[in-house]
Amino acid sequence: MSENPEPPVSEELFVPESRPPGPLDEKILAHFPGLVVRKDLTKGLKQNAVVPTYVLEYLLGQHCATDDAEVVKAGLESVQRILAKHYVHRNQAQLVKSTIKEKGRHKVIDKLTVELNDKGGFYEAEFTNLGLKKVPVSDDFVRRYPKLLVGGVWCITDVTYEVAEDPKASPWQIDSLKPIQVAGIDFEQFLEARARFTTDEWMDVLMQSMGFNPEHFGRRAKLLTLVRLIPYCERNYNLLELGPKGTGKSHIYAEFSPHGMLISGGEVTAAKLFVNNASNKPGLVEHWDALCFDEFAGKDKKVDKGLVDIMKNYMANRSFSRGVMQLTAEASMVFMGNTKKSVAYMLKHSHFFEPLPDKYIDSAFLDRIHSYNPGWEVAPIRHELFTSGYGFVVDYIAEVLKHLRTEDFTGAYKEHFEVVSEVSTRDQTGFEKTFSGLMKILYPDGKATPAEIEELLAFAMEGRRRVREHILRIDDTFKRHDFIYKPQGGGAPVTVLTPEEIQYPTFSGPRIQPSAEDSSPAAAGEADLMAEMPSTPTPSPAAAEPENADTGHVVIPENTKGWSYRRLFAKHLTGARTITVSDPYVRMFFQVRNFMEFLQMIHELVPEGDEVAVHLRTQSDPDSCVKQEENLNQIVESFAGSRIAFTWEYDHSPNFHARNISTDTGWKITMDRGLDIFQKYETGPFSLEQSLQEARLTRGAEITYLRV
Repeated sequence: MSENPEPPVSEELFVPESRPPGPLDEKILAHFPGLVVRKDLTKGLKQNAVVPTYVLEYLLGQHCATDDAEVVKAGLESVQRILAKHYVHRNQAQLVKSTIKEKGRHKVIDKLTVELNDKGGFYEAEFTNLGLKKVPVSDDFVRRYPKLLVGGVWCITDVTYEVAEDPKASPWQIDSLKPIQVAGIDFEQFLEARARFTTDEWMDVLMQSMGFNPEHFGRRAKLLTLVRLIPYCERNYNLLELGPKGTGKSHIYAEFSPHGMLISGGEVTAAKLFVNNASNKPGLVEHWDALCFDEFAGKDKKVDKGLVDIMKNYMANRSFSRGVMQLTAEASMVFMGNTKKSVAYMLKHSHFFEPLPDKYIDSAFLDRIHSYNPGWEVAPIRHELFTSGYGFVVDYIAEVLKHLRTEDFTGAYKEHFEVVSEVSTRDQTGFEKTFSGLMKILYPDGKATPAEIEELLAFAMEGRRRVREHILRIDDTFKRHDFIYKPQGGGAPVTVLTPEEIQYPTFSGPRIQPSAEDSSPAAAGEADLMAEMPSTPTPSPAAAEPENADTGHVVIPENTKGWSYRRLFAKHLTGARTITVSDPYVRMFFQVRNFMEFLQMIHELVPEGDEVAVHLRTQSDPDSCVKQEENLNQIVESFAGSRIAFTWEYDHSPNFHARNISTDTGWKITMDRGLDIFQKYETGPFSLEQSLQEARLTRGAEITYLRV
């Protein structure tokens, strides 16, 4: 027999940067020995192995939970050898199968999903990356690890191979199976160690545990990030977060915990989520602590109205039907999606639920949401936001959060504060569950000062107020009320408002006129808001004819200053709702930069709360264009959620040469040089030419303004 094959190490070994731990790192290491890991190690390994973070950190926690540089180096080498030898890459599946056959047995790290073979009365496993299907699995494994039946579990599995006498029998067998997760936690020890940290330090510990560098986050930004952990520690918590893409909304549910599951695409059936009545197979809600519906927004999503009704009942009562039986579950629901409009636009023209599929814009469904986390306040993920400091092995903190589901802090604020405004039962449940979750995350022993409790109470009430205020915009049967609390024993009452209400007071408030009979303070406040708004509909920007926008011809002399895009185009573009730029030469870096400045100028022209669609038609020259597509896509992302909806396309028509701008208000502006009207200028942080177009020397150019 030939020598047994081994899966090769297909990637270069990751060598971490040597760095001493900081003061917070030293404190974490001292009070949580063996339970923390350097987060840059995880990030480095992720480049070579497409496995969840908790799988990598399970291994790192066993080999690298120290600040000893030599031990970390040796441990990292061990982890990389384990991954190289046992982790199954899809493109090496056949080689791993060969290894198992030749050796007779081999340990693999892979995701296993188990199903019941109805006819045979036994269980069969499927290996996600290895590609093996219908592999018999012991009933004992399924009883011990029921999540194998729902969504699958990452495991270290000892797989054997032996050709069976029965040709129908599988030659593959599972000899041992161990889910990748910590065995347990000492919660009292956890509380004792937590008490050694200040609130600010503890926030930073948690941020580093989530992979973020806390130095780049303010206190509010940290709270907005930590809210994403509440579904793991609060039973039946319903969270909605909509915001620009690229802010890491779904990362916490895909990577952070073996108790959470990310449902991609936002589309799921009632049978998969709750119960399959035909097979009697339990659904996801019975086996997971947190279910995240990723990419939940989108008008093109196919939505089963029946599923919406089942979800409404479950989100309100924690129950669902299995035939004639009523069952309960504890899974929290998280809905994540992207917004395309700016906050001001949604406030002025619609509501914050506008990006959702129409069937979910249902006041009864939305009223079950406990908090609306403003994703537009979360910074897009950038390299410098990641930490190289120490944080908990994520599987450890995941077990802590799971334990905290048994605690209840919903009424912990009542010793110090009372809610003095009229609120509905669902409003109170909403902000109390958010408050309880944040208390568990930040003050798991319940020992918070009145000021700290007030901070969390106000933050929790804000999240629920955002839900209530925008339900009022779609359903006039809901009653408006304020969210007001005051200190026990006297003190001034505090009215909780959302930041967007404070920033855009003219656009805020329901779009429902109160009846004349309603003289309540809430209605009076609403009337005041309505009085600030125009009594007649505001005309769209396209309806307004800009002043002094005439047809004509402009010649820009060479080597002159004082010219800018605003001077040349503002009059003719003001009021447009749609602008199309045709220029085959937005290719080189400086040309794309010019176009970015053009968009900035348009952005300044658009009234707050409105939006203009700008579309670019251009061409590409692969020989001379470096990163053209990447640069243009960066501009798309940069303007996402702003007053400009920017799109672009390649037009490869052979007769595409002319450069012009056209608008839906009837203007066509022809430009012999396009936007390339400036000579090369000095760049840098203190360059006036870079900051001010009027300070730049021009190239000779001609521009014509036509009515079409």
